[in-house]
Amino acid sequence: MEDLSGKTAIVIGGAAGIGLGAARRLAAGGASVLIGDLQREAGEAAAAELRAAGCKTEYRETDVRSASQLEALAEAAERTCGGIDILVNSAGIQRYGDVTETDEALWDEVMAVNAKGVFLASRAVIPAMRRRGGGSIVNVSSVQALASQTRVAAYSASKGAINALTRAMAVDHAAEGIRVNAVCPASIDTPMLREAAELHGGEAGREALLAAWGAMHPIGRLGTPEDIAELIAFLAGDRSGFVTGAELRIDGGMLAALGVRLPEKGEGQR
Repeated sequence: MEDLSGKTAIVIGGAAGIGLGAARRLAAGGASVLIGDLQREAGEAAAAELRAAGCKTEYRETDVRSASQLEALAEAAERTCGGIDILVNSAGIQRYGDVTETDEALWDEVMAVNAKGVFLASRAVIPAMRRRGGGSIVNVSSVQALASQTRVAAYSASKGAINALTRAMAVDHAAEGIRVNAVCPASIDTPMLREAAELHGGEAGREALLAAWGAMHPIGRLGTPEDIAELIAFLAGDRSGFVTGAELRIDGGMLAALGVRLPEKGEGQR
């Protein structure tokens, strides 16, 4: 297990899904964890869970679209823990539509949370990391920054922006000891994915659709928040000290596979 003892982590979007998985894993590694999330009830429950497991944890209601709230979160981390070593940007929303179906309000909403939120949170935290002598920022992107399905124009664009910003920040801050990387998951079993399955398949068809999505990965299943959290913890820790500016796919082989499948042995034979 990655040893994160003595480190302080901020997890944006840490109340659920991949963010919650990351908060749990960082806490298990010995880090103090501050959770910033707009979901108060879920955020307080997550913090209580981590405290019960022995982790120094605090939840603060935080809107990732608000620069002042993110700056207050960073100030609280420095004040209570002495500094900031790790930032995980995991807040995100999914909306559907091609460009002709996407009005400006929807586009702006997705970009504000998914892309601008990464910019604002990183801007709030980097000065504290400088004072600490370095740090690690891990941005949760998506395979849809690298390839796209239909009707996710705004979402794909927002995730592509995260990858580009990751590279830019990695180059800008490498000499300060601040590493910046992006993880690009495929379909992960989170509340957001389950909401999408119910939206497209209805309550009755949700589980069948989730199973079908899982089967699209050569590894044969959906990913879990814990799968992604292991990679995040590695990138947050000292063993990844030569890794920066990377876009790391963690997709069960999805993007390695061709869309056209050859018949299995015996298929189509008479």
